[in-house]
Amino acid sequence: MEKRIRVALLFGGRSAEHEVSLQSARNILNVLDRDKYEPVLIGIDRQGRWYINENSIPLLNSDDPKLIQLNMGSREVVLTPNGDDNQLMDIRTGHSLDKIDVIFPVLHGPYGEDGSVQGLAKLANLPCVGAGILGSVIGMDKDIMKRLLKAAEISVASYLLMEEDEPEKYSFSDAERLLGMPVFVKPANLGSSVGISRVTNKDEYEKAVKTAFTFDLKIIIEENISGREIECSVLGNQHPIASVPGEIKPNKSFYSYEAKYIDENGAVLDIPAQLSPEKTGEIQKIAVETYKTLCCSGMARVDMFLTPEGDIVVNEINTIPGFTSISMYPKLWEYSGISNTELIDRLITLAFEDFEKRNRLKTTPDIE
Repeated sequence: MEKRIRVALLFGGRSAEHEVSLQSARNILNVLDRDKYEPVLIGIDRQGRWYINENSIPLLNSDDPKLIQLNMGSREVVLTPNGDDNQLMDIRTGHSLDKIDVIFPVLHGPYGEDGSVQGLAKLANLPCVGAGILGSVIGMDKDIMKRLLKAAEISVASYLLMEEDEPEKYSFSDAERLLGMPVFVKPANLGSSVGISRVTNKDEYEKAVKTAFTFDLKIIIEENISGREIECSVLGNQHPIASVPGEIKPNKSFYSYEAKYIDENGAVLDIPAQLSPEKTGEIQKIAVETYKTLCCSGMARVDMFLTPEGDIVVNEINTIPGFTSISMYPKLWEYSGISNTELIDRLITLAFEDFEKRNRLKTTPDIE
């Protein structure tokens, strides 16, 4: 039997999206082709400690998304960035463990989706599934993302930016005058709708600003876009492809964290979205353009609004989209003809292709 590729599946992490990551990792593990890949399960706790687990993801309350948590009873390890000799080391004994071949980060939000782990993988000279450092950083920061998309003439919602050292830069009356009501107050660097508030009055606004600043040092106040919520999955490196679009129909005022990951009845997922062939093609084209503009690779999910007038407004991009049982990224590809097992295989293959291409670049100057 041919030696299996050792895939380090990273999950958990120092993020408000910790629980989502646990659900995503469990689903990826369930569909991974065990004939081709050997999973190396690494759970990261909320303090950033890495633990290697032997055969399964050790979860407490695994059947309850509200209570699910990582059960740490394994060996603590560290990835040593030693170039070609990348390896995991047992912190307690100092012994090296078997080498890994590729990192698959299933770490939504900061310390995982923001370029942190991607940088570590680069130092360790390891392929890493998904976007690289630059694409991860850009995709995570809603402010920078919007600036680049606007420069590329891709439509985005208008917004105001506030940073920690100027938390009262825009009052409620300023937001109402400049953006209208309602508005959404969001941490600039977070996903899964964590820390996001829909605001209609001054009291809600002031509370929302305080809440958002507990998750990030930079927040945005964003205009409300009335329209259908459309999502499109993208896959690939230099020549990405787009899935069929899907539509989110929340049962509440917006697609909240709970609706995405906890409440199976929190939203209706309409796959494929009921669109004309022309509008479907336009959405797929904008999804790919957004992906390329933001320097993405491997995978991403592009979220958009389709207004009653037929305009397409990009909301955000997720470079490590959810892989839970009710997540749109794998569901859209499944409808598009790519099974979950094949999708994971393609993502790992794309990581190796990008890694090998970059490793052919020179690291020393030509000296005459």
